Amino acid sequence: VQLQASGGGLVQPGGSLRLSCAASRIMFTTRNMGWYRQAPGKQRELVAIITTGGRTNYADSVKGRFTISRDNAKNTVYLQMNSLKSEDTGVYYCNAGSTDWDREYWGQGTQLTVSS
Repeated sequence: VQLQASGGGLVQPGGSLRLSCAASRIMFTTRNMGWYRQAPGKQRELVAIITTGGRTNYADSVKGRFTISRDNAKNTVYLQMNSLKSEDTGVYYCNAGSTDWDREYWGQGTQLTVSS
């Protein structure tokens, strides 16, 4: 199983960015997919999750600014991030949730830096 996250970078406050996570060797449609982030010196936290049925849930800190989506045909989950703030800075990780028959998996992380 491989989760390849991409799209991170340096962006100014107020800017936008889209993260992608391509999954391979996994039954993508059976997995809830999520994005987590870890800021320097802090624990990893949930940013957004999308279920197999397309329901979404967001951390309060990103509601109204971030949108998670999935393309089951491409085995890819996205995180559209708008109105970025400096506190959004961190390493963003893609997660494929566990199932009854298999554990969860993590991507390698992609760095987002929001700074002027």
